[in-house]
This record gives sequence, C-alpha cells and structure tokens, in this order.
Amino acid sequence: MTTTEWQSLTVGEIIEQRSLGGYQIWTVVLCGLVLVLDGFDSQTINFIAPSIADSIHAPVKNFGPIFSAGLFGLMIAAMTTGPIADRWGRKWPVIFSTLSFAVFSLITVHVTSFRELLILRFLTGLGLGGAMPNVVALASEFVPRRILPHVVTLLFIGMPLGGVTCGLLSAAMIPRWGWQSVLYLGGTIPLVIAILLIAGLPESIQFLAVRGKSPQAVVRILTRIAPEFAASNLRATPRDTQHEGVPVIHLFTEGRAFGTILLWVPYFMNLLMIYFIGSWLPALLRQTGMSTSAGATATAFFSFGGVCGCLFEGWLIKRRGAYLVLLAEFGVATLFVAALSKIPSSFPLMLAVTFISGLMIIGAQGGLNALAANFYPTAVRSTGIGWALGVGRIGSIVGPLLGGVFLKRGWTPGQILMSGTVAAACAFVAILLSRIGGRTSAYTSAPPVPSH
Repeated sequence: MTTTEWQSLTVGEIIEQRSLGGYQIWTVVLCGLVLVLDGFDSQTINFIAPSIADSIHAPVKNFGPIFSAGLFGLMIAAMTTGPIADRWGRKWPVIFSTLSFAVFSLITVHVTSFRELLILRFLTGLGLGGAMPNVVALASEFVPRRILPHVVTLLFIGMPLGGVTCGLLSAAMIPRWGWQSVLYLGGTIPLVIAILLIAGLPESIQFLAVRGKSPQAVVRILTRIAPEFAASNLRATPRDTQHEGVPVIHLFTEGRAFGTILLWVPYFMNLLMIYFIGSWLPALLRQTGMSTSAGATATAFFSFGGVCGCLFEGWLIKRRGAYLVLLAEFGVATLFVAALSKIPSSFPLMLAVTFISGLMIIGAQGGLNALAANFYPTAVRSTGIGWALGVGRIGSIVGPLLGGVFLKRGWTPGQILMSGTVAAACAFVAILLSRIGGRTSAYTSAPPVPSH
C-alpha cells in the first residue's frame, strides 16, 4: 500500500483491510480467559449452595437472595463501568474487575453466617459485572467487523466453559475437600491472570483513536497489527465519531432507540432463564432424590451445551441472519425447558435435555452479545453492551428470586421449571416485533463487509 493510501485510512479501516494477526488473536485470547474466570466464579455459588447451607445452618430454600445478591452487583457494575470505560478506557476496568472478584471469592471461604455470605456475594458480583462488557468491547475493537459475530460468540464460550469447569470440579472437589476448596481455586487463578493482563493486555486501539488519546500508543499498537504501517513512517489520524455528553443517551439517538429496546427484552428474558436454571437446578434435582454431584453434573451439561452453541452461533448468524437464528433458538428453547420441567427419571435423558437447553439458551446469549457489539459504535460500545447486560442482569436477579418464591409456595420442581417457558416465549415475540415498520434493529442490520 502506498503512502498516500495509508494516509487516507482511519484506524478502523486499517483493521478492516487486514486478516486477523497474531497480536489480535493474543488480545482476544486474554479477553477469553477473563470470561472463563467470570463464568467459573459466577457459577460457584450455585454448586456450593447445598453444602454451604449445611455449614452455616441456613435452609437452601432461603438462598434466593444469596443468588440474587451477586447478580445485583453484576447489574450495577455492568451499567456503571460501561460509561466509565467509554470515557477512560477498557483495559484497567477489566483488570480491576478481575482482581476484585478474586479477592472477594477468597474472603468468602471464611464466611460464617447468612448475612456475611449475602454481602460478600454482592461484592463479588461487583467485580464480575465490570469484566464482561469491557472485555467484549475491547476484543471487538481489535477485529474486522466482517468476522465480529464469529469472534464475539467464540469469546462468549468462556462463560459457559467456566461454568462447565466449575461444575465438574465442584462435583469432584466438594466430597473430598469441602466447598471451601472451590472458592480457593476460583480466587487464586484470577490473581495470576490479573498479572498477565497487566503485562500483556493492550488498551483498545479504536478507543484511543476515537478519544484522541496517546497517539504514540496508537502508532505502537498499529505497528504490531500492521508491520507495514511502521515502514511507512506515518502517524494515524482517526476520523471516527466521538459522542459528547452522557453516553447512555446515545443508545437512543441516531435511530437506535427501537433497536436498543428490542435488544434489551431478549437480554432480560434470556439471562433470566440462564440464571433461573443455573441457580435452582442442582437444588431442585436434589429435592427429587438425586445427589448433589448429580445436580452439579446436570448443570455442567447445561453449560456444556452453551459452549457448543457458541461455537456455531457466529457461523449461523453470518449464514442465515440473526433474525432467523435467534427466532429458532428461542422457539426450541421453549420446548426443551418444558421438557426439562418433567424431570426425567432417567439421568442420561436428563443430561440430554439440559445439554440441548443450554445449546439453545446460552448459544442465543452469545449471539445477542455479538449483535450488541456490532450495533453500537466505538464511542458508546462499552455503554451499549454494559446496559444491555445490565438490563439482562435484572432478569438474572428476578430469576433466582422467582425460584425461591415458588419453592416457598410449595410448587414442585417441575412446576418451577415450567415457568421458565414464559421467558423464552417473550424473547421469541420480541424478535418477531423487530420486523415491524422496517425500522433498523440489531436483528436486521448486518455488519458491513469492507471492500478490498
């Protein structure tokens, strides 16, 4: 490329015109590691709840507020760190979030009362909630938009993969070393990864370009992405749009209001289902006579189904479009959550049903995250993803609380799980509504494919 051609390109266009390089892949891998840890630590309480309830002498049916306390922290952090990251950067909010949930997980080992556990789960949630929106935004700003759905959905594998790992390790570790061992593991590894992030995670190059901060850092990162840029001895001159004022307002400007609202509804409903099932399935299966290990294994299969779903989600969206893929996923999810509510007496059949439920529900969440990353511009991307996740976290708070309310009212495990079909049906209807009036929404707007 000639000097004149280099001078005519923005930072984003340089990324668009190149294939994914080693430096970008390394950045995405680091972001993925954070999400694995996030998935592990956020699911820990679900697997240790029956054991910790015995330890602190509190009935597990009262654990609805415990499940929701962490999720409430997640919601607050997702909504507040997004605007912070859009103003001051993505890297350090990710690092501080990782350190935070590591420290509070380790402190939880010494919990002796219901109240202490409630407070510590909330504080752990604050750390967990700040990680995902900024990780997704940072990674998406290092890759070409033509492969964004693939990268973000593959990145989201980290969440269910962390859940699978936590479930399988919990099933093995709790009988041998007690519930504390799971928290020790979930707190120590993030401390190590945080050191790696400090040393190796770059700031978002597109954020630096849009904010006009540290031109030297922009050039330094560009030379890692495009070595020929260094040979041209040029300085990047970004032309990306910067939004002034409160970032949240811009989620509803420039024709994005309709798309934002219809993105929030499936986020709310889908995270309600994920945490409703993830929080209560082990305890509900235990009520039917299954062991704690069996409940942990079934929930791990739910997460494993999500891993498989995320593997193919980006490819499916690219091939068939987000509208049809997500519509099908929420339709099938409605059927399989209904099947799950029957609590099959056959354990292998139970694992198959939980696997397919996770395939649809968690896979759809990966697709929603990719749509949010594509739908919002760089200047408000962390805010857009963070607020979508924050609204979803309201659903994730409501889900465990509803399970506790239903359990106290004497509902059977099957009746409790059947209520989850309502959320899947609502998400299905919201996506149907995205076609009304021909207005732009995340489901109908495809990422641009740059010409070469």
